[in-house]
Amino acid sequence: MRLLLVEDSQRLQELLGDSLTSAGYRLDKASTVAELDSMIEAVNYDLLIVDLGLPDGDGLTAIRGLRAKGITTPILIITARGSIDDRVSGLDSGADDYLIKPFNHSELLARVRALLRRPSDLHGPILKRGSLEFDDAKGEVRSGGKLVELRLSERRLLGTLMRRSGTVVTKAAIEEGLSQFGRELSSNAVEALVSRVRKALAEAGSEVSIETVRGVGYRLVEDSPKTNG
Repeated sequence: MRLLLVEDSQRLQELLGDSLTSAGYRLDKASTVAELDSMIEAVNYDLLIVDLGLPDGDGLTAIRGLRAKGITTPILIITARGSIDDRVSGLDSGADDYLIKPFNHSELLARVRALLRRPSDLHGPILKRGSLEFDDAKGEVRSGGKLVELRLSERRLLGTLMRRSGTVVTKAAIEEGLSQFGRELSSNAVEALVSRVRKALAEAGSEVSIETVRGVGYRLVEDSPKTNG
């Protein structure tokens, strides 16, 4: 596995580099957005670890630029920006995970392992099921090309279901996933959230719907074509 660490602090480059190389990863290092853009054009990396406060530009803008180019390499943000809004912005920009400084190096390695285990078709910013598309980088959901208006929490719910399409996602998993974005949800709140997303998909004429599995959770399914007679 070959990783790219984008961090302008020489000291952090050395410390994180030692941890990652000791864990067996091949590691390249960059200090600026320009170096990031240049290196990712030349090398097919398995994971990018990106600081947001870079000397020649903002890491979020750089990440959006990579996703806009169709680069689907998984991205882990490392930053001192720790507010809920910062975390949401980072993930909405197209990053796959967000780690706040200071952090334990063992946690960094755990996050890296988790991202590298993901199936490659889930790394991209665009998820698809039937005619339903979720562009995670832009925060847009479309059904048959038509924009589906959803709030952030509703998009996050739909993204969770699309990533595990065809399998049951428990209410507890949904609650836990959305609480990472600063919003604690009760079971009733999840039901209301699902209801709103279900209604929005139906109004958009989507053949993809959310199925309730009683006592367990929810599953995203494609409706069978209707036949006459």
